[in-house]
Amino acid sequence: MPLLYSFLISIAKAFTPMLFTSTKAKAFFLGRKKLWKQLEAIPPNKKVVWMHCASLGEYEQGLPVLSELKNKHPNYFYLVTFFSTSGYQVRKHHSIATLTTYLPWDTKTDVKRFIALVNPSMALFVKYEFWPNLIREVQRKHIPLFLISGLFRKHQIFFKPWGVSYRKLLYEFTHLFVQNEASLKLMQSIGVQQVSVSGDTRFDRVGVSKKPLRFMHTFVGARKCIVAGSTWPEDEVLLAEAIRQTPKDWCWLIAPHEMHEEKLNHLMKQLPKGSLRYTQSSEAALVHCPVLVLDTVGVLNRCYGYGTLAYIGGGMGTAGLHNILEPAAEGIPIVIGKNYHKFPEAKDLITQGGVISVDSVDSCTQTYSLLMENRELRKTKGTTNKNYVLTHKGATEKTLSLLNHML
Repeated sequence: MPLLYSFLISIAKAFTPMLFTSTKAKAFFLGRKKLWKQLEAIPPNKKVVWMHCASLGEYEQGLPVLSELKNKHPNYFYLVTFFSTSGYQVRKHHSIATLTTYLPWDTKTDVKRFIALVNPSMALFVKYEFWPNLIREVQRKHIPLFLISGLFRKHQIFFKPWGVSYRKLLYEFTHLFVQNEASLKLMQSIGVQQVSVSGDTRFDRVGVSKKPLRFMHTFVGARKCIVAGSTWPEDEVLLAEAIRQTPKDWCWLIAPHEMHEEKLNHLMKQLPKGSLRYTQSSEAALVHCPVLVLDTVGVLNRCYGYGTLAYIGGGMGTAGLHNILEPAAEGIPIVIGKNYHKFPEAKDLITQGGVISVDSVDSCTQTYSLLMENRELRKTKGTTNKNYVLTHKGATEKTLSLLNHML
């Protein structure tokens, strides 16, 4: 299996340049081409703490830990790597890391070169990342390796009869911090003992005080706002009728997950007359705008504080539900699509009543109509969400209690 895996990775690396018709594929390839020159700038006399994330969601999950490590050890070199182009593009200039770049291809040659250049004192992988050749090289070099906010489910390859080679990767970790008891029991069932329940570090990231946004203050004004975050086309189809039936004293902010010009233009055609794109609007025009499309990145988490209700995208398709904790921390009710069963916080909050799952245009429209009309219902659901976030904080502290002893 390891030989077959390495062969397939090499084939994928060889064929990626042929996909340059895709903007993401081009960035994926060119970013890795620049990687080696960037890594040569790491000072040889610095201790390196390296955190790897698949994409933006995992970065937000690892950030509380990285921030606290930097507060305690400010003179270390902090390297952050991404697998995806979307995560890298949004956070490549974030001030926490000393250097933010791409993860190399998981070929044996590239992995050995990467580890030799970085020479990390500690490696932190966030939630899901298990690259076989990389993990084996980290172990071969005796580098402490930790998993932050891991989440495991019984259908994953680690727990299948044919998943022996992948199970072995878990034994290579110095310690695995997992989000819940179910993950802990799954680990123990296959003989992984260096594991503990820390919780989800995202809870420590949300709810902190944020700088106000002038454009949101102008846009919302005396109205009530529904913030639809990280929407996909499937979500936007679901929301269209609810938007059409929205009263005049309410407005919508829609932040699409993907911001390709073609998709933005398609979305705008579906919206009511007078709707605007953020990057193409004047501040004066925002006052009477019924729907504002947030066609920029980096400010969505600051918009939820202006919301009375929220919709979080990803649940109507197969992309995966996006982060519901930001709006939950603001104490507002949340509506999501039908595909949420892989996300513990969504399941918990649906059970507790703070989140509502909808699966059709009719159910979505009816849900928003009820929530817009009933102030007490909004208050009850919002309080449920905020209390849920507050009671789940503390994962970062549990994680750091061990990490600080390793540096």
